[in-house]
Amino acid sequence: MLTIGKRTSRKSGSFRRVLGDRRGATALEFAILAPIFLGVVFAIIETCVAYVAEQVLLNANDAMARRIRMGEITFNTGRPTDKTKEQFRALFCDELVVLLSCTPEEAMIASRLHVDVRSVTSFNEPTTIPSSLPNNFTPGGKSSINIVRSYYTWPVIVDYLRLVTFHRPEAQRSSINQQLLVATAVFRNEDYK
Repeated sequence: MLTIGKRTSRKSGSFRRVLGDRRGATALEFAILAPIFLGVVFAIIETCVAYVAEQVLLNANDAMARRIRMGEITFNTGRPTDKTKEQFRALFCDELVVLLSCTPEEAMIASRLHVDVRSVTSFNEPTTIPSSLPNNFTPGGKSSINIVRSYYTWPVIVDYLRLVTFHRPEAQRSSINQQLLVATAVFRNEDYK
């Protein structure tokens, strides 16, 4: 009976030593928690960069809307300020100076940037986001009501939260790695000369 007790105490002693050995525990905890921590940090950084990009798009949209409102950019009026859709896109791309890629070569094609400029009959006209992103440039003349909307498809890299929270149908899962940035301005043109 004494030998059985000694064996039990030896086994429990070895087990206690293994449980009591803390060498390498910090490295193991770091290996388990570091990917989660880094994923959260990168998602926060990406969210901040996307917010700055949205502000750049908003500023560019407002600047171009101001130029249309003041008559510096017109369409089909016979004035020297008349611009085509391609010329307007190139001017819009010049306003996107930070974070958003829109080179003059890309200005001619609908890559990530889509610009919708049109005249509306009243301020009460519904302005929903269309199912396909338009590329229109038909602003009205003086004293007309216009809407300038710009859409930019922003790439998303580490936004795992959207993968978990948004349960999209299979048809929309291909766009889960993109975020649509939208800027809108609605105004009445000045009665310019």
